[in-house]
Amino acid sequence: MSIRKRIIPNRIQSVFFNKKVGSAPGTLTHIGLKKTEKVTIEVHDYGVDHLEEKLIESVKECRPYVDTSNPTWVQVKGLHDIEKLKELWDEFHFHPLIQEDILNTNQRPKIEDYQDQIFVVLKMIYIEDGQLLQEQVSLVFSDKFIFSFQESEKRLFIPIRERLKAEHTRMRKSGPDYMAYALMDVIIDYYFNALDELNTTIESIEDVLWSNADEDALADIHKSRRLLIQFRKSVWPLRDSLNSLLRDQSPLVADETKLFIRDAYDHVIQIIDNLDNNREIVAGLHDMYMTNISNKMNEVMKVLTIIATIFIPLTFIAGIYGMNFSYMPELSWKWSYPIVWVLMILVTIGMIFYFRKKKWL
Repeated sequence: MSIRKRIIPNRIQSVFFNKKVGSAPGTLTHIGLKKTEKVTIEVHDYGVDHLEEKLIESVKECRPYVDTSNPTWVQVKGLHDIEKLKELWDEFHFHPLIQEDILNTNQRPKIEDYQDQIFVVLKMIYIEDGQLLQEQVSLVFSDKFIFSFQESEKRLFIPIRERLKAEHTRMRKSGPDYMAYALMDVIIDYYFNALDELNTTIESIEDVLWSNADEDALADIHKSRRLLIQFRKSVWPLRDSLNSLLRDQSPLVADETKLFIRDAYDHVIQIIDNLDNNREIVAGLHDMYMTNISNKMNEVMKVLTIIATIFIPLTFIAGIYGMNFSYMPELSWKWSYPIVWVLMILVTIGMIFYFRKKKWL
């Protein structure tokens, strides 16, 4: 534990280690960061020619909307007020394991069937300032209602609210199962936006590598690799979850809705394929960086080798005439000194000419 404390920052420790060891299943503990000051509940009651949206203060206010024949979407923002959420969950008979998983924001994406309710966990992904940020979104739907739970006040589902305002649309005619699909589809669409930003970043790294492979480029490569790994870990389980939802025969999911869920499944497959391709591209960029560094090192070594090779015969000549022998006839010649210089210059020029002919220089 002491090693883990040195590695993991205190803020992250509070997220991962504040659940008591050995606590009973269904124990309600908020595991995550407080991302909003107040838990808000907004009701969207809709039908073919009916739409009512209301921000409520009391949990009891939800009951009249849910008891009608119209489907109802209850949007909850904030997960830190356990007492208020517990009151809401008890009112609509949420399974204790669902309650626990909603509060645990470290859940992996999954879809679980509780017979009268289906529970969905998704990861909302943003790319901000080169960092991958995640927010857990949980959905619980039955044949009458659908609840969505998110950590922050971010307006994730504005496209859904805009579509609800249009009369006589498929969304207004369909039940909670289609609304669940629509909410999942919006989050999957956000994945494409994050993927586009990653693609842009990878392309910029590639451009830099072609011009100047410095240490900053290597840091960007490693950073992109980490982002892709995190991204893939958040998306990969969703593929299996959607596939199981398509295979299972649940009365809460209509066959017509499964056609749209299959389309969402195809989008997830497409995203995973793109992530895998990007991982290969990033691996190739790392190899390109190492190749560039190796080529630069080879160029430096080649220049140094050529310089050393040129000076070998010059050192030999200088060494011969630097010996202190009394009987060296050249030492007494009048033109010995300029002749030696001419010889050394000619040797240097001849070697350079030879290196160029061999294309070593």
